[in-house]
Amino acid sequence: MPEVNVDINGRKYRMACEEGQETHLMLLAERFNQHIDAFKGDFGEIGDNRLTVMAGIAVLDELAEAERRIAALQ
Repeated sequence: MPEVNVDINGRKYRMACEEGQETHLMLLAERFNQHIDAFKGDFGEIGDNRLTVMAGIAVLDELAEAERRIAALQ
């Protein structure tokens, strides 16, 4: 199983993924890190855990909105 190193909030994480998904995983991590950077810009240094939770909730909010739109189109 391939592994990639991703950078989230200045820290490196080694993650396993399925063959051929390395680039996709790195792009997802980069997108997630953009949420964290945006919150750092808005709120300053409020702690790694809090930033990660806020970014995770923001991503889930985007997912919920996309699911709502898909349901409306069906």
